[in-house]
Amino acid sequence: MTHAQVIQPSARADSADAELLVVHEATQWLSHVNDPDTVIGRMLRLLSQITGLNRGRVVLPDASSEFMEIRYAYGLASAERERGRYRLGEGVTGRVMRTGQVAVVQNIDEEPVYLTRAVERDTLPDETVAFLAVPILSEDQPMGVLGAHRIRERHRPLHRDITLLRIMAALIARVLKVDDLIREQTAALAEENESLREALSSNQEGRHGILGESPALRQAVRQTLHVSPTQATVLLNGESGTGKERFARMVHLTSPRCDGPFIAINCAAIPDALLESELFGHEKGAFTGAVSAKKGSVELASGGTLFLDEIGDLAFDLQSKLLHVLEKQTIHRVGGTKDVPVDVRIIAATHKNLQEAVNQGRFRIDLFYRLNVFPISLPALRERDGDVKLLARHFLQVASQEFDRNAAFETGVLDRLAAYNWPGNIRQLENVIKRAVLVAQNGWITVADIKLILTHESHVTDHLEAGSAPAAAQSVPDRSTDAEGAPGTGVARFNPPPPAEVGTRYRWVREDEGDALLEALRETGGNKTQAAKRLGMTTRQFRYRLDKLGLRRP
Repeated sequence: MTHAQVIQPSARADSADAELLVVHEATQWLSHVNDPDTVIGRMLRLLSQITGLNRGRVVLPDASSEFMEIRYAYGLASAERERGRYRLGEGVTGRVMRTGQVAVVQNIDEEPVYLTRAVERDTLPDETVAFLAVPILSEDQPMGVLGAHRIRERHRPLHRDITLLRIMAALIARVLKVDDLIREQTAALAEENESLREALSSNQEGRHGILGESPALRQAVRQTLHVSPTQATVLLNGESGTGKERFARMVHLTSPRCDGPFIAINCAAIPDALLESELFGHEKGAFTGAVSAKKGSVELASGGTLFLDEIGDLAFDLQSKLLHVLEKQTIHRVGGTKDVPVDVRIIAATHKNLQEAVNQGRFRIDLFYRLNVFPISLPALRERDGDVKLLARHFLQVASQEFDRNAAFETGVLDRLAAYNWPGNIRQLENVIKRAVLVAQNGWITVADIKLILTHESHVTDHLEAGSAPAAAQSVPDRSTDAEGAPGTGVARFNPPPPAEVGTRYRWVREDEGDALLEALRETGGNKTQAAKRLGMTTRQFRYRLDKLGLRRP
């Protein structure tokens, strides 16, 4: 049962509480319905049925703002609504709009300013008819006019009807302002969506998941598309979160190998003890648990592309095997006795300085030259002018669909996002947008929401930076050894951490460490990662010491 069906006008029309009933019913509709046609139409109907304020109409400026027209009405025919057009200052309605003052016409037959334009006199009762008009105000400025007829000779005082009309005008103003805001935001979202679609369709990189229009990004894309048709090995250099895997996929998808497999391996995410088998495969019985032969990623990528992310973390002994793949296009499975031919293109990526690693003896120089045939530098997000806003809109759409939300950015949010430094690059931006969609109230992501989230992000960054500060504070210049003890590089060396503290700070290699290294290997069954943990050092430090002291795994 609707609200209109509950009302009994004939029983309540002369009640002293009639205006309270009208306001109550109107606010009920206002809180449950967003469509202005429905809400305002029912308000005008309530005025007519309960208080006798008939033929109510809401007059608003048209698109040209030169004329006013009847936009909403109750009790008026279509032809009457069409005739109800007024210039600013014309007739009673036009004067109310211009002055912002209430107009009371006691008798429309005796008021020359009253035009009788919309409703002809012979359609009205033969009794004395009054016309009341009040301004619809927005921040004390007229945005429209609410008008209605009533029989002059009634026991209800005019001033009570005027008060009721002013209350209804205030409610109508709220409805119109909310509707304008929704239309404005909808138009802005439509424009953003259109620009996003255009960006995705107008450039080739968009079709491969790389979105942006900045010169720095376009340069990287041009280089990628230039080298992709060849068989050259590509080395992608860039900070974490800059989209290295997406660029690797672009190389693959725009190359003659696009119909072949694309295999991605993160060298830093797999323990050294498992990485060799993961890359090159193993034969049955090669080690405990090898119950059957298994192809490695290099072999599985044959005919296509192998992407090696974080190549700078590849173990030193595996670097020579990867070099063999690049030079001979063959592999040796773990426990195997014969060469297995492969046809694979390798794309490597790193956020580290491989040249520095070569100088420090942590990366093979011959492998570096093989990988660095065509280097591509991927720009950090803070270096991509204008791309933050485009990416933020894209992530907003994705997150809204993922979380079944209909979120939108409040004015100023995109500017605030663009001003942030983004140490975590694209991955961090995506995470921030997802969090903003989840915390948004009433579907709006506000500037305050973004500031709070970015403050938390900054605290995380500060904590990470503070965690590395003690190591830097303990650094002492030393021209005889490098960070791992390699001679002649002239970089700082670091004092060893206390025995109870496990960290990544470097220390000198001592001749008397050999027995401890070998004993740790024996106790862990040759697992260098576990052996390193027992000695309170990183796997890289442990491997370096083995090589430096000329030791071999038992």
